Amino acid sequence: MTTTLITGANKGLGFETARRLIEAGHTVYVGARDAHHGRTAAERLGARFVQLDVTDEDSVKAAAEFVRADAGRLDVLVNNAGIAGARKPVGEVTGADMLTTYDTNVFGVVRVTHAFLPLLEASDAPVVVNVSSGLGSLAATTDPSRVEFHVTLLDYNSSKTALVMVTSQYAKAFPAIRFNAVDPGYTATDFNSHRGTQTIEEGAEIIVRMASIGADGPTGGFFDKTGPAIW
Repeated sequence: MTTTLITGANKGLGFETARRLIEAGHTVYVGARDAHHGRTAAERLGARFVQLDVTDEDSVKAAAEFVRADAGRLDVLVNNAGIAGARKPVGEVTGADMLTTYDTNVFGVVRVTHAFLPLLEASDAPVVVNVSSGLGSLAATTDPSRVEFHVTLLDYNSSKTALVMVTSQYAKAFPAIRFNAVDPGYTATDFNSHRGTQTIEEGAEIIVRMASIGADGPTGGFFDKTGPAIW
């Protein structure tokens, strides 16, 4: 049985990813900051709930201890939890805005990964999927023909760029763990008031695919639905 933890899994891409992986036979832990919403989601999915606020060190450590006591290892970690950021014009973004966005989108991933590394190392084929964005791609955001070129968000976009580099560094440091970042694409979620051009099911496809790669899969990459993404 494959044991999987997904952060921010009470709705949207995290929820759909959980649903698909459970369908594929995974035992899924739904990580959510809000206990009520997390438990409700876990009950709907047939998953297990673990309270997890990626911005709180004690919460992350407690979640890792819970999974350790319950399962003894972790095979797949999906770092999905994220926030949209300040949504301000570039010139109005403050250092405090940057810290808030990075605290979830970058530092939160590091907190969770650090806490769960011993459990991942106990797996025979550990996999980590970090949910990034095409808005973090230097190539896409400088190409006028791409939709990403027209979205200028200093804190959010740069946090997703940083997350790809974080993924690369973990992949080099831990070659036995498959670390990859993914771009779900412009998906209709709460992040964009459901204006995205893809369905949740379509957006979750690359997350599910990379969560299922196994020990012989790629590592240290950035992938979208077509394969390796431009960076």
